[in-house]
Amino acid sequence: MNTSPTDHAALLADIRQLIDSARQRVALAVNAELTLLYWQVGRRVRAEVGERAAYGQEVVKALAIRLATEYGRGWSEKQLRHCLRVAEIFPDEANLSALRRELSWTHIKALIYVDDVLKRNFYIEMCRLERWSSRQMQARMNSMLYERSAISKKPEETIRHELALLRQTQTPSPDLLLKDPYVLDFLGLNDRYLEKDLEDAILRDMEQFLLELGAGFSFVARQKRLTIDNDDFYLDLLFYNRKLRRLVAIDLKLGDFKAEDKGQMELYLRWLARHEQEPQEAPPIGIILCAGKKHEQIELLELDKAGIHVAEYLTVLPPREALQARLHQAIANARQRVLPASES
Repeated sequence: MNTSPTDHAALLADIRQLIDSARQRVALAVNAELTLLYWQVGRRVRAEVGERAAYGQEVVKALAIRLATEYGRGWSEKQLRHCLRVAEIFPDEANLSALRRELSWTHIKALIYVDDVLKRNFYIEMCRLERWSSRQMQARMNSMLYERSAISKKPEETIRHELALLRQTQTPSPDLLLKDPYVLDFLGLNDRYLEKDLEDAILRDMEQFLLELGAGFSFVARQKRLTIDNDDFYLDLLFYNRKLRRLVAIDLKLGDFKAEDKGQMELYLRWLARHEQEPQEAPPIGIILCAGKKHEQIELLELDKAGIHVAEYLTVLPPREALQARLHQAIANARQRVLPASES
């Protein structure tokens, strides 16, 4: 009996899936074994050289020459230093065990050079959660995602607790996903623009805007109409975040944040909670995106308790050094404000 090629389409698709799945499992297994090997090499060299820096340099250089001759250029002096570093950062194999099965050696190689432990753990957990490629992770590190995250402005104990909770539940808190500032340089806005221009530009570049917002966001509505007592109010942008399982309202402001903006956003959130929130969802949260803000006003208004996040936006990306200095100062100031009076 003659059969046409289409008769075997389902069979071919199943076999392709089997082959691709097997290849993926093999790649993951190879990566995990290689990472373990690099850690074991680093631990062995560290045990040999101890604290003797000069001797260590001689040993690494000599080893690299011999290993590269026998096993190829992959065992360069630089590679051995990566091995030493991974053994230094993860002295206990158990700490590396789960990580090497989830992240590639390329991921881990970038992470081990992040000196700040909280910052490193933030990228590890967010990478696990959002399944970033190594390029995506590097791009987020280059954009100083951690320094721009709301969680980075919290006390160190709070950050440790939130990251531990994320590791256990794989459910992020809003502070892990929300940012300040948001970098909107991709919108290409001139020095002078109206609020509608900002909104139009975001809608034109929605894909980029969603990437900047972070994982799990999807667009719901523009100029969402809310009718209250026969009066119409219009919310600039409405999103849904599937990881937070809640609606996210965004209000755009051209100028600095003002105290009355809180009341407006609270009205929006309560309306959404009453008319749009589904039974299985968490209460809506709001983001007020503004050109500037005054920290004492925000602190006194206790916006966190109202589920409102105030963030600045940058339509022009400043030099990296200037942005880094600004973010580090913002983190220091925020942590100083939450210290008990006896510690300040």
